[in-house]
Amino acid sequence: MTEPQAPHPAQSISYPAESRPSSRYAQEQLDPHVIVLFGATGDLARRKLLPGMAHLVLSDLAPDIRIVGTSLEDMSDEEFRAFARSAVEQFGHKQLSPEQWDLFDDNLTYVAQSAGPAALAAAVERAEQALGGDVRRLHYLSVPPKAALPVIDMLREADLVARARVVMEKPFGTDLASAIALNARVHETFKESQVFRIDHFLGKEAAQNILAFRFANGLFEPIWNRNFIDHIQIDIPETLGLDQRANFYESTGAYKDMVVTHLFQVMAFVAMEPPTALEPRAISEEKNKVFRSLLPIRPSTVVRGQFTGYTSLPGVAPDSDTETFIAMECRLDNWRWAGVPFYLRTGKEMAEGKRIISIAFKEAPRSMFPANSGVGQSGPDHLTFDLADESKVSLSFYGKRPGPGMRLQKLSMQFSTGETESAGDVLEAYERLILDAMRGDHTLFTTAEGIESLWDRSAQLLDNPPPVKPYAPGTWGPNAIHQLVAPHAWRLPFEREWRAKK
Repeated sequence: MTEPQAPHPAQSISYPAESRPSSRYAQEQLDPHVIVLFGATGDLARRKLLPGMAHLVLSDLAPDIRIVGTSLEDMSDEEFRAFARSAVEQFGHKQLSPEQWDLFDDNLTYVAQSAGPAALAAAVERAEQALGGDVRRLHYLSVPPKAALPVIDMLREADLVARARVVMEKPFGTDLASAIALNARVHETFKESQVFRIDHFLGKEAAQNILAFRFANGLFEPIWNRNFIDHIQIDIPETLGLDQRANFYESTGAYKDMVVTHLFQVMAFVAMEPPTALEPRAISEEKNKVFRSLLPIRPSTVVRGQFTGYTSLPGVAPDSDTETFIAMECRLDNWRWAGVPFYLRTGKEMAEGKRIISIAFKEAPRSMFPANSGVGQSGPDHLTFDLADESKVSLSFYGKRPGPGMRLQKLSMQFSTGETESAGDVLEAYERLILDAMRGDHTLFTTAEGIESLWDRSAQLLDNPPPVKPYAPGTWGPNAIHQLVAPHAWRLPFEREWRAKK
């Protein structure tokens, strides 16, 4: 760790004190960083990465930063800055004043990928000289999977591997063999400790709140097992279609695009054993134990769907069998979760866009209540985590309805981070993960071992997938999903809505 550097001129003005994000990282002094953003003109960079980096640069959260954008387009620095400004104004969750924009603007440069490794190395060197002192590098690969290895090769040829970490976007392979080959090729250039496989779902405040909820509360940890929990649902339907992504999606589908890289990762947070410490290695090991205990995914416990009209999209084969929807039952072969089904569902063009984890508790004996009391008529008690930005948690339970007699009804207790005094401290997922990568913190990232374990458990499904079933856009998927979870029922759509903030 180096001595604190004097602030770079581009950092001399920041957010006003009353709106400046506070930080659990405030006590850390990080080295200055050059972020090399591959795919700098792509959709992810426009919607998430550039606005997130602007927030970090102008806050007290991150060290001094220079950003070198690179992509296939030929652009000048001025044109890239105009592109970035449009992205921040359209998608940033904090609006920048002209003075703040001028400060962020000074941190941006651009070099076309076609200019080659030497030009990229020269741009990084200029950025490092502007920062001064000991400078680290963060290479963010916001590129399609097929472009990842050429980018890794380019970084090696440009001699930009030393003092560097590399962030890689999903998917990480398409099966076990490709994942092993991809990891092996990456490890020819970067050590595993330098590689950060990103899953933005785990960067959400709500996902991390699962760890706090489970392991900091004596009320819940003792009942977090097969003796008290009946089943668990992880349900992430999307209303979004595919637009211009159909060509990419055709080679992946919902399982490879969402389940392996998102839903299974969230499942690990729900199911893992208590780590020995709140530190990256201990948490990664417990997540990997969950993946190793995952029983092979049987095609008979999977429903694949395809929304009508998908085969008419550009880049999609007329007889495509690619699933745009998937629902499945998973089982973990370990002491804590033996016999407890995990139901996972995700899809495109669905009725609502939600991101929930629902823990269904076993129902209590009801012999003492009369037949018409209402107990049992609304299903089991649920603990529900909403992974949206407001990080909501709800606990449903039976309570007595006011009035004569013993009539019961479902009630709920709800919490949202939006109702707390710290609501303004919430980081957008990509902001948190970029910051963690600069810190070298692997807690919220996927390991090579973990991803290979998941592809290994997926082999039966990938080799013999059930045929896709059609479903209409704007629905909850094929009707077969109800037989999949029977005698249970899907938690979505909710019968009770979240309470609105007063």
